[in-house]
Amino acid sequence: MYQDFYGMKTLAFQLTPDARFFFESAEHKRAMAHLTYGLHNAEGFIVITGEVGAGKTTLIERLLSNIDPSSFIAAKIVTSQLGGDDLLRMVASAFGLDHAGLPKASLLTGIQEFVLSQMAEHRRALLIVDEAQNLSFEALEELRMLSNIVVGRATALQSFLVGQPQFRKVLADPALAQLRQRITGAYHIGPLTKEDTRSYIEHRLRCAGWTDDPHFDDDCFETIFRFTDGVPRRINGLCSRLLLYGFLEESHTFSAADAERLALELRAELSAVALADDSFVPMPRAEPSMQSDAMSERLVALESTAASHQRTIRRLIEIMLGHFKGAHADETS
Repeated sequence: MYQDFYGMKTLAFQLTPDARFFFESAEHKRAMAHLTYGLHNAEGFIVITGEVGAGKTTLIERLLSNIDPSSFIAAKIVTSQLGGDDLLRMVASAFGLDHAGLPKASLLTGIQEFVLSQMAEHRRALLIVDEAQNLSFEALEELRMLSNIVVGRATALQSFLVGQPQFRKVLADPALAQLRQRITGAYHIGPLTKEDTRSYIEHRLRCAGWTDDPHFDDDCFETIFRFTDGVPRRINGLCSRLLLYGFLEESHTFSAADAERLALELRAELSAVALADDSFVPMPRAEPSMQSDAMSERLVALESTAASHQRTIRRLIEIMLGHFKGAHADETS
């Protein structure tokens, strides 16, 4: 929709990770340096953490897109709550190994034979574990045991563990002391600065084919930073809404007021969703005045969301009717 209106090649602010849009902020540059160091060091675990939406997965996708396939064979798994045996099956599957119905001993033997055969061909196996905060103690222990597969002084299977901040608390467990001793690098990705937020937005726009249409006022970038705290996924969500709004209103300039209004609408929508989710959970009784305030907040959020959706729907209907009339006129002429 908006990409055609603004003459772009693609959507600039999709929420799904895309290595083509990787932005090397100071934070992401340091995180990438840790990953690159891990590749060259060829031993131990590298741990990368960051808040939800900080760009961890995009960072990994960028790394994978730049890896030399003649030197590395890389596999990525995204974990849920897995036991040790289930993790081994996921590792085997990620590397394309047969695992159906095999006992644990056979799984371990198969993985070991595979990574050693890769080393014989001068390729190292790299395992990237995303959402690592979900790993159980047993699964982490299996990863540690896999790191014992070595050829000479080089680890045959190296692992990068990527997760949310709580993963650091998991690793602090005294029972994981042996695993911690094998961590050779760790970095936590923080939010973007105000300056990087502007550069990030302009970078993604240029990657999508932007030619300064639409134009963002200087204070618009500051407002986006203020409402998103510099978290890339939140920036994407707000900027995507801005571009949709511009398309619907046929606007080619965005002001701070536009960004603030749409940010507040998004906040109200998310609040309404959260309140709807909580409506099925028994809540403790509150004082009548507190109940009244909570009900008022809920009604304000729902009314704001409904009004926003009504405006969007009306504008979409107008656009569709305009296209239909134009097409009908062409057919009758």
